[in-house]
Amino acid sequence: MSMLCVTGTSTDVGKTVATAALAALALASGKTVAVCKPAQTGMADGEPGDLREIERLTGSRVDVLELARYPEPLAPDTAARRSGRPPLELADVVQAIRGLDATHDLTLVEGAGGVLVRLGADGFTLADVAAALEAPAVIVATPGLGTLNHTALTVAALRAAGVDCAGVIVGSWPAEPGLAERCNLDDLPDVAGAPLLGRIPEYSGRLAPENFRAGARTWFDERLQTVVGNPLRAWL
Repeated sequence: MSMLCVTGTSTDVGKTVATAALAALALASGKTVAVCKPAQTGMADGEPGDLREIERLTGSRVDVLELARYPEPLAPDTAARRSGRPPLELADVVQAIRGLDATHDLTLVEGAGGVLVRLGADGFTLADVAAALEAPAVIVATPGLGTLNHTALTVAALRAAGVDCAGVIVGSWPAEPGLAERCNLDDLPDVAGAPLLGRIPEYSGRLAPENFRAGARTWFDERLQTVVGNPLRAWL
């Protein structure tokens, strides 16, 4: 079975939409898919969070698991402390994800914010989760100014933790990209030291589910098409 962690250069860069697109691509190849969101913040109990959006966009064909929820829109460890709810423990997160991996072809793990956001007790991060799982990570990056620096820093943080960076996905690619966006697309692989795996058009999360799933088959590099058909090992 295969696991892949999805992180971003910051918050609101399109991680949830990218995770849904990766899931949709794998589902189209006939794979079974699970998605784990260790910590959801900024949502009250019972409200639809990121996993519900992934279910909607993929047609509810994924198995989803949320391990903790905190109502304030803060980093998970801060939100846990302020809410009085218990923080996540790294060992519990790893065990839960391994449980999903045992019964699915592909398990996606969506982080919160950027890669070094603290998820729980003792300040563990998604980089620590990926390292413990021995799973690669993909980075969702913005297309505009600042993304070269932010992406390179994220790649460096992953590698410092011993995590393979499988590549970069550009989220919210504009319909009419400007000079910075066009240059960044050319420069990202060299600056980040990781392959560019695809571009997801802006507002893709607003598509009807059937159009989203059709689009997901066209947004990614052939290496990613290979990975979901023959999970992950072919291109790492």
